[in-house]
Amino acid sequence: MSSYDQPLIHAHELTKVYGQHVAADRVTFAVRPGEIFGFLGPNGAGKTTTIKMLIGLLRPTSGAALIGGYDIAREPLKAKALIGYVPDQPQLPDKLTAREFLQFVAGLYRLDPAQAQRRGEELLELFSLADRGDDLVGGFSHGMRQKIALSGALIHDPKAFFLDEPTVGLDPRSARLIKDILRQAASQGTAIMLTTHILEIAERMCDRVGIINGGKLIAVGTVDELRHGSDGSLEDIFLALTGGTEYQQQLELSEERA
Repeated sequence: MSSYDQPLIHAHELTKVYGQHVAADRVTFAVRPGEIFGFLGPNGAGKTTTIKMLIGLLRPTSGAALIGGYDIAREPLKAKALIGYVPDQPQLPDKLTAREFLQFVAGLYRLDPAQAQRRGEELLELFSLADRGDDLVGGFSHGMRQKIALSGALIHDPKAFFLDEPTVGLDPRSARLIKDILRQAASQGTAIMLTTHILEIAERMCDRVGIINGGKLIAVGTVDELRHGSDGSLEDIFLALTGGTEYQQQLELSEERA
């Protein structure tokens, strides 16, 4: 039975093995209601594998993924009803308008049609897309598609919200809007887990961070806890734990895409 006084996102010794390769090795952490948790690591560290196991897109070799207390392998419908997810490159139906897409997503979650319409209009207004609501998604820019994907993920007011690189490719105003929306959602009790290569964003936004490398979760805590009394930045901590070369390459790629 679910209870929201417990973690809304709970990875318990999640492990994924492909042949001889261990993509995730007994990854364990929890994200509580109202918390923004940053999940950081180099490419190939196990971030995406872990998130896919948590949201039910990938079955773990061992361990458990619980959403709101529901084991996603054993009670997938109850667990997934609580989830919102936005990948770094959302694949949206080009032949639907923005409003049609939001109605489609609302139907998947079996929302009341009138309620779904009201919520959809609220989100279009919030993201300054109300005047483009009847335009086909296929004609939208990357930033607009990101906003529509976020709107679709938020339409059912998820309790566990997963985002992969949510600000990549967005202009500063849009990136700030998304950060404000995430903080507002957290203030209403949503547990948020996000990945980002922009460590300044993680340092400013996240209540706690987890750093994964080589499939192992090597550090979890607030930035102050990870500093261990030093005055280093989150970037300094990350580089010390994982090495700097690949991170610098990722950062350069993120800046190019932005």
